[in-house]
Order: sequence, then structure tokens, then C-alpha cells
Amino acid sequence: MSARAAWRLESLGFTKVYDYVGGKSDWIAGGLPVEGELANVPRVIDIVKRDVPTCGPFDRIGDVSEQVEAAREDVCIVTNDDGIVLGRLRRQALGSDRGKAVHEVMESGPTTTRADAELEPLVQRLHDANVRSMLITTPEGRLLGVVYREDAERYLAEAQ
Repeated sequence: MSARAAWRLESLGFTKVYDYVGGKSDWIAGGLPVEGELANVPRVIDIVKRDVPTCGPFDRIGDVSEQVEAAREDVCIVTNDDGIVLGRLRRQALGSDRGKAVHEVMESGPTTTRADAELEPLVQRLHDANVRSMLITTPEGRLLGVVYREDAERYLAEAQ
């Protein structure tokens, strides 16, 4: 919507009006639905696993370890109260002193990618780096989930 249209809606009494200026790429990167030609391009958002274990930086390792075990995962994504990715706890860290706070042993600033990333180049990147997964975030850094290389390879094979 243009700024003029937003102002016009406000003048008509609408109180929650926003002038969105991010553009199409930002829309897709936020994990929002797509139509038209772009809808047929396999993207990260198509296979992102959203139900991954998360924890806060001040949670205790013991509590987090139990949560991760229950989810049958080997990693916990550390986020703040707004869901912004701060770090990652790998299996080794989960086995450390159960009374320690997560921020004491987490891996800070893990690599992420956006939901609008094309799937095929991401799979190649993961393969080349011998990495099995990638965190997916919005442009603001909010966690959307995780893409696993194995799932992405299967998805691309089935799409052909």
C-alpha cells in the first residue's frame, strides 16, 4: 500500500494502518504466502520444520536437556522473548553442568538463512560445508524453524 493510501485510510477513521515498504522479497523472506511465477520455485519455507526446541538464555541446562530429549532432537535454539535467534545449544553443551545457564555454554550467532532462499542452492551449500541443517529466520532474525539437508534433498528429488 502506498503512503498516500495509508493516510487516506487513516483519514477515514481506520486506526491500525501500516505503510508496508519492504517489497516482494521481504514478504517472501518473512515466510508469507506467494502467488504467481514465484510460487513454483522450491524455497526454504516449503519444508521448514517449525516445531524445534527453543530455550531462553537464562534457562538451566538441565531443564533444556530434558526438553530436547523429549523432542528427540540434538539441538536447542536459543531465542529471546520475541523469538529472535541468539544462539544454539549443541549436544555437547547439553551434557555440561546441568545447573549452568544456557548463555554460559551456547554457540552465539549461528548461521541463518531466510525463508525466501531457493532450496537447490541451499542444499548445495549445506552439502559443500558438510552441514546437516540450517536455521531459518525472518529478516528481523525471528526464528521460523530449521531445514534439514536430508529433507531438502528428498523434497527436490520428488519435485522433479
